[in-house]
Amino acid sequence: MIETICVIGAGTMGSGIAQVAAQSGCYTLLFDINSEVLEKAKIAIQKNLQYLVDKQKITAAEKEMIYSRIRFVNDTNDCVADVVIEAIVEKIAAKVGIFNQLAEVNHSKVIFATNTSSLSVSDIQAEIIHPERVVGMHFFNPAPLMKLVEVVKGNQTSDEAAQTIYDLCKQMNKVPVLCKDAPGFIVNRVARHYYLEAMKLVERGEASFENVDAIMEATGFKMGPFKLMDLIGMDINLAVSQSIYEAFDKAERFTPSPIQMDKVAKGDLGKKTGKGFYQY
Repeated sequence: MIETICVIGAGTMGSGIAQVAAQSGCYTLLFDINSEVLEKAKIAIQKNLQYLVDKQKITAAEKEMIYSRIRFVNDTNDCVADVVIEAIVEKIAAKVGIFNQLAEVNHSKVIFATNTSSLSVSDIQAEIIHPERVVGMHFFNPAPLMKLVEVVKGNQTSDEAAQTIYDLCKQMNKVPVLCKDAPGFIVNRVARHYYLEAMKLVERGEASFENVDAIMEATGFKMGPFKLMDLIGMDINLAVSQSIYEAFDKAERFTPSPIQMDKVAKGDLGKKTGKGFYQY
């Protein structure tokens, strides 16, 4: 059983993963080089745990116990754990850089899990010391609420590493799905057209984004594509589209939407900036 987890990156996803790890009983390190981001993560985690107390999901004592398991750090020398989960920017060079840096302070059996939603796990591990211990561990936002986690095997990922992360997901009370490394894995590959086709309807003037959301929600989807893009973050969602577009040799069906590109250029990224397709 995994006892210590280090999460790299204290943004929305990283802090959410850290909360999940602590709730599962693991001693958790949450690392970020930006002290301001760490402070925001502390506030967010406390707020989320208090929400669980208010909903009578946990007691006040359990809240304090969970929070006490999290240590907030900004020195990579402190990032020693059984499993390291990175949740940083979607750039291979950045992920490779932090993993190789942490390889110097961790032993060779420590598993490095990448929370990438669209980058190739095989490409990441190709430049990592002991690539067999690198595996995809793709959480969905918000991590404390969403049950699914894609466990992604790269070309060099060992069966042991994949199984360890699969079991860790269950330890975290998540529902793991094991898949091979492929553009978009399973969820983002299938869901891409949920976003892209919806935006095409708006681009062509065939429907408003409000109507598309209303119709999709009326048919059983918990959230329409435009509300979901606002929640995920326009920049993150666009990055996934661009990554899959490039991976499929710029196939027309995966062409990123000009509407979304314009919003990202303007800084209208959704809920996190107060404006996306909707105002917040």
